Amino acid sequence: MPLSETATGAASIVLPLTQEDQARADLYALCASLLLKAPDAGLLAALAGADSLRAQQEGLPLDQAWEQLVLAAGLIDAGAVREEFDGLFISVGTPLVNPYASHYLAGFMHEKPLAALRDELRALGLARVRGVGESEDHLGALCEVMRVLIAGTPGMPGLPRRPLQTQKAFFIRHIAPWQARCLNDIAKAECANFYRHVAAFASAFFEVEFQAFEMEDDEEQTDADASAELQ
Repeated sequence: MPLSETATGAASIVLPLTQEDQARADLYALCASLLLKAPDAGLLAALAGADSLRAQQEGLPLDQAWEQLVLAAGLIDAGAVREEFDGLFISVGTPLVNPYASHYLAGFMHEKPLAALRDELRALGLARVRGVGESEDHLGALCEVMRVLIAGTPGMPGLPRRPLQTQKAFFIRHIAPWQARCLNDIAKAECANFYRHVAAFASAFFEVEFQAFEMEDDEEQTDADASAELQ
């Protein structure tokens, strides 16, 4: 879901972008791209030739999922992936998988979770670009929002990167409650070949994000306890 700036999106503090945060933003961007549309031959080739993540210790789920995704990208062509994507997410009737928060949290499309999300996006200064088909609560669109919250959008002063607490709050409210069920549905779909690896990778990445946010909470609590002891 391409994003546009709204009038309320102004901010004056420029936060530095670390190498780790850039890597996080890049992984969210990849998840967004793969979930919103079938990868073309160029993206498959880039994935097939990608290096190890190297940011994690060998053997951890994220590394394993990444290696499997890279391997799968080198074994499938763009036409086959397009057919698979259409079989999973595109249908005249009801698709095999509806990767929308409203569907998983409320049971129907365009329900209260989408309305709440739109209110928050408006407060953040973000909005869906006119003409984009997917609604804002699509899992790929939410990954794109996380990318912008982490890295901002260079050249668009109204879309600066946001503090970690803002990133965490958005993730916990709009992604964490339902992403596991959605990704599990993708992985278990009969026609899922390449996309079961996409689902496994996204699941492992989201778990790393969730654990990192929890660690941040623990550190803040430790700092608060230490401060209280000094008083």
